[in-house]
Amino acid sequence: MRIGILICDDVNPLLQDVHKSYEVMFTEHFGRVDPECELAFYRVIDGELPTHPDECQGYITSGSKYGVNDDFPWIRQLEQFVRQLKAESVPYVGICFGHQMLARALGGEVTLAPVGWGVGVHAAHVFKTQPWMQPEKHDIKLLVSHKDQISSLPEGADVLAGSAFCPTAMMQIGATMLGIQGHPEFCKQYSRDLMNVRRNIIPAEIVETGIHSLSEEIDGNLVTKWLLSFIRHANNVH
Repeated sequence: MRIGILICDDVNPLLQDVHKSYEVMFTEHFGRVDPECELAFYRVIDGELPTHPDECQGYITSGSKYGVNDDFPWIRQLEQFVRQLKAESVPYVGICFGHQMLARALGGEVTLAPVGWGVGVHAAHVFKTQPWMQPEKHDIKLLVSHKDQISSLPEGADVLAGSAFCPTAMMQIGATMLGIQGHPEFCKQYSRDLMNVRRNIIPAEIVETGIHSLSEEIDGNLVTKWLLSFIRHANNVH
Protein backbone atom coordinates (compact mmCIF):
# COMPACT_ATOMS: atom_id res chain seq x y z
CA MET A 1 0.00 0.00 0.00
CA ARG A 2 1.33 3.40 -1.02
CA ILE A 3 0.69 6.19 1.49
CA GLY A 4 1.37 9.85 0.79
CA ILE A 5 2.79 11.74 3.77
CA LEU A 6 1.95 15.44 3.57
CA ILE A 7 4.81 17.19 5.40
CA CYS A 8 3.75 20.47 7.01
CA ASP A 9 6.81 21.36 9.07
CA ASP A 10 10.51 20.74 9.67
CA VAL A 11 12.12 19.48 12.85
CA ASN A 12 13.50 22.42 14.84
CA PRO A 13 17.09 23.07 13.64
CA LEU A 14 18.34 22.64 17.23
CA LEU A 15 17.01 19.06 17.21
CA GLN A 16 17.96 17.94 13.72
CA ASP A 17 21.30 16.38 14.69
CA VAL A 18 19.46 13.85 16.84
CA HIS A 19 15.99 13.63 15.30
CA LYS A 20 16.80 14.40 11.64
CA SER A 21 13.52 15.19 9.89
CA TYR A 22 9.85 14.29 9.93
CA GLU A 23 10.45 12.28 6.76
CA VAL A 24 12.96 10.13 8.68
CA MET A 25 10.65 9.94 11.70
CA PHE A 26 7.72 8.64 9.65
CA THR A 27 9.94 6.26 7.67
CA GLU A 28 11.42 4.66 10.78
CA HIS A 29 8.13 4.50 12.68
CA PHE A 30 6.08 3.03 9.82
CA GLY A 31 8.92 0.67 9.00
CA ARG A 32 8.57 -0.82 12.48
CA VAL A 33 4.79 -1.02 12.38
CA ASP A 34 4.24 -2.16 8.78
CA PRO A 35 7.38 -2.77 6.68
CA GLU A 36 5.22 -3.52 3.62
CA CYS A 37 3.84 0.03 3.58
CA GLU A 38 5.40 2.31 0.95
CA LEU A 39 5.64 5.99 1.82
CA ALA A 40 5.74 8.89 -0.62
CA PHE A 41 6.56 12.32 0.79
CA TYR A 42 5.13 15.65 -0.32
CA ARG A 43 6.58 18.80 1.21
CA VAL A 44 3.34 20.75 1.45
CA ILE A 45 5.15 23.40 3.50
CA ASP A 46 7.15 24.14 0.32
CA GLY A 47 4.04 24.17 -1.86
CA GLU A 48 4.38 20.57 -3.06
CA LEU A 49 1.15 18.57 -3.36
CA PRO A 50 0.23 15.47 -5.37
CA THR A 51 -0.62 16.22 -8.97
CA HIS A 52 -3.69 14.03 -8.57
CA PRO A 53 -5.17 12.29 -5.49
CA ASP A 54 -4.88 8.84 -7.09
CA GLU A 55 -1.07 8.94 -6.83
CA CYS A 56 -1.47 7.18 -3.47
CA GLN A 57 -4.06 4.91 -1.84
CA GLY A 58 -4.34 7.30 1.07
CA TYR A 59 -2.74 10.36 2.66
CA ILE A 60 -1.53 11.24 6.14
CA THR A 61 -0.85 14.84 7.16
CA SER A 62 1.91 15.59 9.66
CA GLY A 63 1.77 18.03 12.53
CA SER A 64 3.09 21.57 12.29
CA LYS A 65 4.24 24.48 14.42
CA TYR A 66 1.86 26.57 12.32
CA GLY A 67 -1.88 26.78 12.89
CA VAL A 68 -4.59 25.96 10.37
CA ASN A 69 -5.89 29.53 10.68
CA ASP A 70 -2.52 31.03 9.71
CA ASP A 71 -2.78 32.77 6.36
CA PHE A 72 -0.02 31.15 4.32
CA PRO A 73 -0.63 30.06 0.72
CA TRP A 74 0.48 26.47 1.37
CA ILE A 75 -2.02 26.12 4.24
CA ARG A 76 -4.90 27.27 2.03
CA GLN A 77 -3.68 24.93 -0.75
CA LEU A 78 -3.72 22.03 1.69
CA GLU A 79 -7.20 22.99 2.83
CA GLN A 80 -8.43 22.81 -0.77
CA PHE A 81 -6.64 19.48 -1.30
CA VAL A 82 -8.39 17.99 1.75
CA ARG A 83 -11.73 19.04 0.25
CA GLN A 84 -10.71 17.41 -3.02
CA LEU A 85 -9.82 14.16 -1.24
CA LYS A 86 -13.23 14.17 0.44
CA ALA A 87 -15.01 14.81 -2.85
CA GLU A 88 -13.12 12.00 -4.59
CA SER A 89 -13.41 9.55 -1.66
CA VAL A 90 -9.64 9.20 -1.25
CA PRO A 91 -8.71 8.16 2.32
CA TYR A 92 -7.18 10.87 4.50
CA VAL A 93 -5.78 10.77 8.03
CA GLY A 94 -4.89 14.04 9.74
CA ILE A 95 -2.45 14.04 12.66
CA CYS A 96 -2.52 17.06 15.02
CA PHE A 97 -2.34 20.00 12.57
CA GLY A 98 -3.80 17.64 9.96
CA HIS A 99 -6.64 16.71 12.34
CA GLN A 100 -7.45 20.37 12.83
CA MET A 101 -7.14 21.00 9.08
CA LEU A 102 -9.75 18.31 8.43
CA ALA A 103 -12.15 20.15 10.72
CA ARG A 104 -11.52 23.55 9.16
CA ALA A 105 -11.58 22.34 5.55
CA LEU A 106 -15.00 20.74 6.01
CA GLY A 107 -16.67 23.59 7.87
CA GLY A 108 -15.63 23.22 11.50
CA GLU A 109 -13.69 25.68 13.64
CA VAL A 110 -10.27 25.54 15.30
CA THR A 111 -9.32 27.95 18.08
CA LEU A 112 -6.73 28.48 20.79
CA ALA A 113 -7.58 25.94 23.48
CA PRO A 114 -8.79 27.56 26.72
CA VAL A 115 -7.09 24.77 28.69
CA GLY A 116 -3.70 25.80 27.28
CA TRP A 117 -0.88 23.72 25.83
CA GLY A 118 -1.11 19.95 25.67
CA VAL A 119 2.31 18.28 25.84
CA GLY A 120 3.69 14.91 26.90
CA VAL A 121 1.48 11.85 27.26
CA HIS A 122 -2.27 12.41 27.16
CA ALA A 123 -5.01 9.80 27.50
CA ALA A 124 -8.26 9.63 25.55
CA HIS A 125 -11.25 7.35 26.00
CA VAL A 126 -12.57 5.56 22.93
CA PHE A 127 -16.31 6.22 22.77
CA LYS A 128 -17.02 4.25 19.62
CA THR A 129 -15.01 1.25 18.44
CA GLN A 130 -14.85 0.87 14.68
CA PRO A 131 -14.11 -2.32 12.69
CA TRP A 132 -10.63 -1.07 11.79
CA MET A 133 -9.68 -0.59 15.46
CA GLN A 134 -8.05 -3.97 15.91
CA PRO A 135 -6.94 -5.03 18.41
CA GLU A 136 -9.49 -3.08 20.43
CA LYS A 137 -8.48 -0.76 23.23
CA HIS A 138 -10.86 1.54 25.07
CA ASP A 139 -8.33 3.99 26.47
CA ILE A 140 -5.35 5.15 24.44
CA LYS A 141 -2.31 7.19 25.40
CA LEU A 142 -0.38 9.22 22.86
CA LEU A 143 2.26 11.91 22.83
CA VAL A 144 0.79 15.33 22.07
CA SER A 145 2.04 18.83 21.34
CA HIS A 146 -0.60 21.44 20.56
CA LYS A 147 -2.11 24.71 21.73
CA ASP A 148 -5.10 24.77 19.34
CA GLN A 149 -8.09 22.46 19.40
CA ILE A 150 -11.21 21.80 17.37
CA SER A 151 -13.89 24.00 18.91
CA SER A 152 -16.72 23.33 16.45
CA LEU A 153 -17.19 20.07 14.57
CA PRO A 154 -17.78 19.97 10.83
CA GLU A 155 -21.05 18.53 9.59
CA GLY A 156 -21.14 14.75 9.73
CA ALA A 157 -18.23 14.41 12.15
CA ASP A 158 -18.40 11.42 14.50
CA VAL A 159 -16.25 11.80 17.63
CA LEU A 160 -14.57 8.46 18.29
CA ALA A 161 -12.33 9.38 21.23
CA GLY A 162 -11.80 12.26 23.61
CA SER A 163 -11.06 13.48 27.11
CA ALA A 164 -11.92 16.35 29.39
CA PHE A 165 -8.77 18.12 28.20
CA CYS A 166 -9.35 17.39 24.50
CA PRO A 167 -12.99 16.51 23.74
CA THR A 168 -12.26 15.75 20.07
CA ALA A 169 -9.17 13.57 20.24
CA MET A 170 -10.26 11.43 17.30
CA MET A 171 -13.02 11.97 14.76
CA GLN A 172 -14.26 10.31 11.61
CA ILE A 173 -16.15 11.94 8.75
CA GLY A 174 -17.81 9.51 6.38
CA ALA A 175 -15.94 6.40 5.33
CA THR A 176 -12.72 8.04 4.18
CA MET A 177 -11.74 10.90 6.51
CA LEU A 178 -10.11 10.49 9.94
CA GLY A 179 -8.43 12.94 12.30
CA ILE A 180 -6.43 12.34 15.47
CA GLN A 181 -5.00 15.00 17.77
CA GLY A 182 -2.14 12.90 19.17
CA HIS A 183 1.15 11.97 17.50
CA PRO A 184 1.54 8.19 17.10
CA GLU A 185 4.76 8.79 15.13
CA PHE A 186 6.54 10.64 17.97
CA CYS A 187 8.96 8.91 20.32
CA LYS A 188 9.36 9.94 23.95
CA GLN A 189 12.84 11.40 23.48
CA TYR A 190 11.61 13.66 20.72
CA SER A 191 8.67 14.75 22.87
CA ARG A 192 11.06 15.56 25.74
CA ASP A 193 13.47 17.47 23.50
CA LEU A 194 10.63 19.38 21.83
CA MET A 195 9.24 20.45 25.20
CA ASN A 196 12.67 21.61 26.32
CA VAL A 197 13.32 23.63 23.16
CA ARG A 198 9.91 25.30 23.54
CA ARG A 199 10.37 26.40 27.15
CA ASN A 200 10.25 30.00 25.95
CA ILE A 201 6.66 29.59 24.76
CA ILE A 202 5.21 26.88 27.04
CA PRO A 203 4.66 27.61 30.75
CA ALA A 204 7.24 25.92 32.95
CA GLU A 205 4.72 23.98 35.04
CA ILE A 206 3.14 22.52 31.89
CA VAL A 207 6.56 21.45 30.61
CA GLU A 208 7.43 19.79 33.93
CA THR A 209 4.10 17.93 34.04
CA GLY A 210 4.61 16.87 30.43
CA ILE A 211 8.11 15.56 31.07
CA HIS A 212 6.90 13.68 34.16
CA SER A 213 4.18 12.03 32.04
CA LEU A 214 6.80 10.40 29.80
CA SER A 215 7.10 7.56 32.32
CA GLU A 216 3.70 6.30 31.11
CA GLU A 217 3.26 3.70 28.39
CA ILE A 218 2.11 4.98 25.00
CA ASP A 219 0.03 3.41 22.25
CA GLY A 220 1.75 4.88 19.20
CA ASN A 221 2.32 1.55 17.43
CA LEU A 222 -1.24 0.38 18.06
CA VAL A 223 -2.80 3.62 16.83
CA THR A 224 -0.60 3.59 13.72
CA LYS A 225 -1.93 0.09 12.98
CA TRP A 226 -5.44 1.52 13.36
CA LEU A 227 -4.69 4.38 10.96
CA LEU A 228 -3.33 2.05 8.30
CA SER A 229 -6.26 -0.32 8.82
CA PHE A 230 -8.61 2.64 8.42
CA ILE A 231 -7.06 3.49 5.05
CA ARG A 232 -7.31 -0.11 3.88
CA HIS A 233 -10.91 -0.35 5.06
CA ALA A 234 -11.78 2.97 3.41
CA ASN A 235 -10.38 1.75 0.10
CA ASN A 236 -12.54 -1.36 0.32
CA VAL A 237 -15.79 0.38 1.14
CA HIS A 238 -15.90 3.24 -1.37
